[in-house]
Amino acid sequence: MLVKYWMNREIIAGDINDSMQDAINLLKENNIRRLPIVKKGALVGIVTDKDLLKASPSNATGLDMHELLYLMSRVKIKDIMTKDLIVIPLDYTIQEAAEILLEKKISGLPAVDHNKKLIGIITQSDVFKVLISISGIKNRGVSYSFQIADRPGSIKEIADIIREYKGRIAGILTSYEKVLKGFRKVYIHVYDIDRTKIKELGEKIKKEATLFYTIDHKTGKREIIP
Repeated sequence: MLVKYWMNREIIAGDINDSMQDAINLLKENNIRRLPIVKKGALVGIVTDKDLLKASPSNATGLDMHELLYLMSRVKIKDIMTKDLIVIPLDYTIQEAAEILLEKKISGLPAVDHNKKLIGIITQSDVFKVLISISGIKNRGVSYSFQIADRPGSIKEIADIIREYKGRIAGILTSYEKVLKGFRKVYIHVYDIDRTKIKELGEKIKKEATLFYTIDHKTGKREIIP
């Protein structure tokens, strides 16, 4: 799951010689909050809606609208942009991108090649798309969450049970967060399973693991175990 396969390649960017008003127009027209700034295709800075707000003349100046627009047309992007860039290489993974977005508390990352050329943008929305894709939820199957011993083959044992019920596994996610040492949580999404066998399969899983919930994403029916 590399950034280059999931990023948005439809880049909206400003040129280093554009004016502050040009940047404001681009943000408004495209309903975005961060504008990458390029010079001959290479990424050199970024301007956010907050940067533009700080640089805008105060309404208390007494200037009329035409004078304000004139001033903003004279201010260049290169004079207000942030040059200390947070970018991500194309060959980084989505997991690494998500970690950076979370740590830096930002909504998007410019994706660049080895020449620092801007190739795309990876955003929080793109990360959500990946999560939806790998979870398999779009096929409206059934999700099971359970805790099992953290040892080789423990997931396969549950997967084999699911296959006994003709279920096809669309996605498997695991986590060690908020779990006892020596165990791990597993989230499996199954489809093509006989809906009349959902509860029976859950009972079978209970014999091998601690079942947390079963959710049928087609009917909305869910069994949450306290």
